[in-house]
Amino acid sequence: MLLTPAARARSVPLAVPQVASGGDVLAELTEILRSVLDDPALTVTRDTVAEDVPGWDSMAHIALVVEAECRFGITFQAAEIEALQRVGDLLRLIEAKRAAA
Repeated sequence: MLLTPAARARSVPLAVPQVASGGDVLAELTEILRSVLDDPALTVTRDTVAEDVPGWDSMAHIALVVEAECRFGITFQAAEIEALQRVGDLLRLIEAKRAAA
């Protein structure tokens, strides 16, 4: 279930899954993208960009970011989101934020 930022701020956080390695984060991001884009066969790599994936438009990007925030228990700043170019950029940002928590 995707929550708006306002709804997420009012909600009580549930247990956040512990993701151990970059491969696991990539697997989680792939699952998020499969759900957001309704494509169970979708595969992505660290080098995947939105233009490589049919249906990955601005609305799907927002849904990806919000779902990643919920799934990993982190929050992104607008400038961080704007700087994302590849799936690998998002993966590294998630890992950095989780390590800092």
